[in-house]
Amino acid sequence: MRLATSEQLIENQGLGAALERWLRPAVGFGHPREVLKDPLLNGAQKRAILASWASDASAVQDEPSLRWLLGTPEPVPLSDIREALERLDRTCDA
Repeated sequence: MRLATSEQLIENQGLGAALERWLRPAVGFGHPREVLKDPLLNGAQKRAILASWASDASAVQDEPSLRWLLGTPEPVPLSDIREALERLDRTCDA
């Protein structure tokens, strides 16, 4: 899923949806790979979202290998988030 631009969000879904996206940047992402593919985010923004996702604050209770970031539809394996961060590092260094 690719996120809509802010203008598209406001036009199609209203100001509330746009504010939700700005306040919770992970809204609309179902997997860390989608963060990497978003053309509207720069490297620092992608890293911030992925780091938040990997954070212990996003850990699923009694499932330490899963992370569920506020605004995402379901938990994902921590290993997938780490892989996305590594790919981002390789892309930014290249």
